[in-house]
Amino acid sequence: MEYETVIGLEVHAQLLTKSKMFCSCSTDYASAPPNTHVCPVCLGMPGVLPVINRQAIEYAIMTAVALNCTIAESTRFDRKNYPYPDLMKGYQISQYDNPLSHDGWLSIEVDGESRRIGITRVHQEEDVAKLWHRSDASGETYSLVDVNRAGVPLMEIVSEPDMRSPEEARQYLIKLRSILQYLGVSTGNMEEGSFRCDANISIRPAGSSELLAKVEVKNMNSFKAVYRALEYEVERQHRVIEEGGQLVQETRGWVEDRGVTVSQRSKEYAHDYRYFPEPDLPPLIVSRELVEEIKSRLPELPDARRDRFMAEYALSRYDANLLTASRAQADYFENCLKLFPEDTDTKKDAKIVANWLLGEFARLFNITDSEVSECRIEPQHLVEMLDLIDKGTLSTTMAKTVFEEMFNSGRRAPEIVEDRGLTQISAADELDGIVSRVLAENAEAVADYKQGKEQALKFLVGQVMRATKGQANPKVVNEVLTNKLGEGQLAGH
Repeated sequence: MEYETVIGLEVHAQLLTKSKMFCSCSTDYASAPPNTHVCPVCLGMPGVLPVINRQAIEYAIMTAVALNCTIAESTRFDRKNYPYPDLMKGYQISQYDNPLSHDGWLSIEVDGESRRIGITRVHQEEDVAKLWHRSDASGETYSLVDVNRAGVPLMEIVSEPDMRSPEEARQYLIKLRSILQYLGVSTGNMEEGSFRCDANISIRPAGSSELLAKVEVKNMNSFKAVYRALEYEVERQHRVIEEGGQLVQETRGWVEDRGVTVSQRSKEYAHDYRYFPEPDLPPLIVSRELVEEIKSRLPELPDARRDRFMAEYALSRYDANLLTASRAQADYFENCLKLFPEDTDTKKDAKIVANWLLGEFARLFNITDSEVSECRIEPQHLVEMLDLIDKGTLSTTMAKTVFEEMFNSGRRAPEIVEDRGLTQISAADELDGIVSRVLAENAEAVADYKQGKEQALKFLVGQVMRATKGQANPKVVNEVLTNKLGEGQLAGH
């Protein structure tokens, strides 16, 4: 029997507000000593009263609008009760049956095909404290509690179970994070925990609507980890069925170094969180005027920017998708184009800049595990280097060497060219002697060329480039070689 994979994702994103969700404590706690960004409210002391962070609500509405959700006219907060040690009050202020927004969607592209993934809801809650698990010299284990994170505004984005493969889940997360970063509401950093994902995954007989047991997968802190965990889980669930076993509803954790999921706890019965309306907070009335005002503040989002890049700069859909996946990269690209002279061919300039961003930039970002927002090469410095190529001062090969030094040191191209003597040789008379020597040393290639083997010319060009350490202008080398080879053929006749 063939089985179909069904995946839904629950994403928690920390919001970029200056203060916590229900108190005035700073959210800038990443490098702070434990338990220093706290107050009676986020410590859960008796008798304290929470106050709603307006900026957090506006950020959640902004996200919901960008995800095509319906914004509730009236919403409220609820108490979600559970006895975990990272929950200072013994309950979390969240939303249950009356969320801020519902019924949205976002589109993803996989293998060139576009798919729409439903968004069940976007709602607001508070983050919990962080537990640090330790062991002493005798091997006894214990846990420490850091309350700095408790109360940080958290937005939960719940998808419909519309994804059918681990790759669709990965593309959904990439797209969702991109939207949050475009909006400026979250850093979207999975490694730092500001963008966290739990996945619900099941399989079912193809064509059936009845799912087998649902498995929740946790502890995934990168897009790669989500993909690998879901891929493993699909294979595991198929294997259990094929071997005559029975799947059980449970929570499993991803173990990165082993590449497996392991059972953490059974979820045969849903946990009773005993939700009830938060008595210390009034219901929220969300006026349509506020929603419209927030809509008017939305920036150009990834899909719209991609379409504009294709129309305005004649870029392929593939290149435009890559450039607009990150707002920082799309901004860098357009900031470069603003620096070219007005009388140049914008579409040609756009293609050149895109090739560098998606080529050498991407290669070095991958090696250094960094991104464009951390890059030392300012747009004006990249354009300055491209101008050196256009004037013939630098060959493309030399430019890659110069670029890598710019990337690593932050120095400008003219300085590097001058210090290392990398000026391109473009004068025919300067190349004449070198070309003659190369022809004399490669008689067999010359003979091949005379017999009509065009590949021999490419070989000879390569030898001249090698002799000049890449400083010769390839176009001029080609011309000088062709002329000399033609003279040789005439002399032979």
